[in-house]
Amino acid sequence: MKHTSDAHLSEWLTRQEHAEAMIPLIGHLYREHGVVTSIYGRSLVNQSAVDILKAHRFARQVDDVELSIHDTLPLLQAISALQPGAASIDLAGLLADKRAGHSDEELDTYLRGVLDSVLGDNTAPRREPTDVVLYGFGRIGRLLARILIGYSGGDYGLRLRAIVVRKGSDNDLEKRASLLRRDSVHGPFDGTISVDHENNAIRANGVLIQVIYSNDPATIDYTDYGISDAVIVDNTGRWRDEAGLSQHLKATGAARVVLTAPGKGALKNVVHGINHSTIQDDDLIVTAASCTTNAITPVLKVLNDEYGIVHGHVETVHSFTNDQNLIDNFHKGDRRGRSAALNMVITETGAASAVTKALPELGGKLTGNAIRVPTPDVSMAILNLTLDRETDKETVNSYLRDISLTSSLRKQIDYIDSPEVVSTDFVGSRKAGIVDGLATISSGKNLVLYVWYDNEFGYSCQVIRVLEEIGRVHPPAFPALGE
Repeated sequence: MKHTSDAHLSEWLTRQEHAEAMIPLIGHLYREHGVVTSIYGRSLVNQSAVDILKAHRFARQVDDVELSIHDTLPLLQAISALQPGAASIDLAGLLADKRAGHSDEELDTYLRGVLDSVLGDNTAPRREPTDVVLYGFGRIGRLLARILIGYSGGDYGLRLRAIVVRKGSDNDLEKRASLLRRDSVHGPFDGTISVDHENNAIRANGVLIQVIYSNDPATIDYTDYGISDAVIVDNTGRWRDEAGLSQHLKATGAARVVLTAPGKGALKNVVHGINHSTIQDDDLIVTAASCTTNAITPVLKVLNDEYGIVHGHVETVHSFTNDQNLIDNFHKGDRRGRSAALNMVITETGAASAVTKALPELGGKLTGNAIRVPTPDVSMAILNLTLDRETDKETVNSYLRDISLTSSLRKQIDYIDSPEVVSTDFVGSRKAGIVDGLATISSGKNLVLYVWYDNEFGYSCQVIRVLEEIGRVHPPAFPALGE
């Protein structure tokens, strides 16, 4: 028994050593060439050796066997030697592609053929990163900041330059920095944070974040801070229509606006993965819809594509938000004045109707309601649907699992079938929504799906994807994602 135990430990240490050897290669490709490496959509950038091994183990979900790090390390070394331009490279996908149709080719020959468009003279010149300003620094604003800071090492995509807030106290900088450093739900910031009083800024992992105090978005001159053609991300919720959000465009140095909430009127509501390709260069204001809309729209799309949806009801079981009262007090909204920490609160949601802005084919087919519950993060949407054609639990679950692993929507849709998961297990999920397969109920044309979502972090990741689309900073993907 001891011999077997020692053998397993020795194997683990060898694999860990290989993972550690991958880290500088992953970092070099990212920082020097703008190459993001992943394993079936799980990014390897800024990951520990153990996280890299976990990503290899995740490959079992697709290939039924764990991805061998003895295969990925030489692949990564060969890619690094080629010095490609900006790209998104899935190591597992490349290995699967090579085995399927190019097994006889030498690795270097295969890679030169596949990556030809980003090699040598074909490498696109590095473009300047897009400046991003966060107007507001609440729950979503701070999570967007964390994600943007984590991406800053590549220096080719989105660059967080400033936050705009109303000054709250004499030690405002310290308090803003502290809220970024510590989070009761999402844990400590991964890195170092300091206050720069001389520049009225916060430094996070080397990123200088200018803190601008203002009550009027139209009067700010961002060029005074070296910021130009910036995308302003309004996460205050103060303005929802074109007239209100247009105030940002009057500011010198501002070019585009993204609202982190559903927009009103004719504003384009964008759910990345569904209708992000509709963003045009002349769309100066777009909205990233709501967390719930982002969670359910991708799932509803693939179900409608495969089975057809006659009608449905969306019930969201949603964590309480800062809009509610901690204890009973006056609130202009119905029921929201009652204690969020003590009650389940029935309230309205516009998510069902907002879905149709991204998926017009579902217009008039959905209703919705919401129940706010005493948890700080992670929500659930229950989709009660009538389909055009019959299916069963195993078939629909298998379909959604495949979509989550191999389709172009794998960044939006995840799938899980563990009998033990609860809401806290999904804190920090980067997916818009996670289908709970064990909870699926299917009877003929009637289908009930349960979709978990981190209404803070998962939604923030969707906002970042919209920002990347606006900045046109998406590099080519190898191999290309399936439709």
